[in-house]
Amino acid sequence: MSASLPVFPWDTLDEARALATAHPDGVVDLSVGTPVDPVAPRIREALAAASASSGYPATAGTPRLREAAVKALNRRYGITGVTEAAVLPVIGTKEFIAWLPTLLGLGPQDQVVVPELAYPTYDVGARLARTQVIHADSLTQLGPQTPALVYLNSPSNPTGRVLGVDHLRKVVGWARERGALVASDECYLGLGWDTEPLSVLHPSVCDGDHTGLLALHSLSKSSSLAGYRAGFVAGDPRVVAELLAVRKHAGMMVPTPVQAAMVAALDDDAHQDEQRGRYRRRRDALLTAFRSAGFTVDHSQAGLYLWVTRGEPCRDTVAWLAQRGILVAPGEFYGPGGARHVRVALTATDERIAAAVARLSGKAPCNTVAV
Repeated sequence: MSASLPVFPWDTLDEARALATAHPDGVVDLSVGTPVDPVAPRIREALAAASASSGYPATAGTPRLREAAVKALNRRYGITGVTEAAVLPVIGTKEFIAWLPTLLGLGPQDQVVVPELAYPTYDVGARLARTQVIHADSLTQLGPQTPALVYLNSPSNPTGRVLGVDHLRKVVGWARERGALVASDECYLGLGWDTEPLSVLHPSVCDGDHTGLLALHSLSKSSSLAGYRAGFVAGDPRVVAELLAVRKHAGMMVPTPVQAAMVAALDDDAHQDEQRGRYRRRRDALLTAFRSAGFTVDHSQAGLYLWVTRGEPCRDTVAWLAQRGILVAPGEFYGPGGARHVRVALTATDERIAAAVARLSGKAPCNTVAV
């Protein structure tokens, strides 16, 4: 392609997947963070109740959805000052990230900053718009650069690193001095384990001023709605209005039944707390098992993954775990800095997590298939 897109990384895991799948007790797939737990009944009921909707959905989202999002941001994360006009539903945040530079009208003359270790779609979206991509984690690395767009991701995918309030404030101030838009991917904001993550829209970060700031929120993790493609963006009302105008022309609309399901999910914290509890138990079990097996766990203060290493090339670690029927993601998927780490997802059933723990402890047989 003219955008020079990289090979889709998951296509390179076929050999390891085959090896892990050949384990006599089956594979424990911890490679992709896809939810495995049931969708809460009230969300499914809301989806079904709206299933007769035959007209086109509102690109801007229903008033009820925008209201629910504003209240949930305040109730769950202490975010104040977001108006309903500054909320826009999106067809999953991956879609939004992939097209954001294009929706903003960026091109070859513009620079987009992405973290050095990062969700690949930040880079892909910048490439689709043919912008210049800068990989940097600190402002000193950027020097005199004047980017158009700066991505933040806290808690991070893949590392689980959480950016502190001082770091976030510096990024916001630096970006505003240069007229850059900050897009903060907060998909894992509700999954803080060792520390409490903050939104870029939190008053302690932005002093209540959302100018030049966007926060991206997904219901894929918190409500197990990955299959619904349910997310939203909130922040600077002017930027949200510009994005809405373009998305209307492009037909980027969240289906009406999905919008109804999102309202049910955003109005109810109980199902989110229950899901969070599941992930905490799985994390505790895997964290102990990996450390006991000689792995070092770095960062991983929050989010849906453990970032672990055996001090060897990541593909060797992938093969070692596949021999035990455990499939993980090589850290190189996320940038050169991940070459000696692997990402371990918490998204497997309790039974599969228990199987992984047993295999890591040596209480279950290894795969007899040759590596």
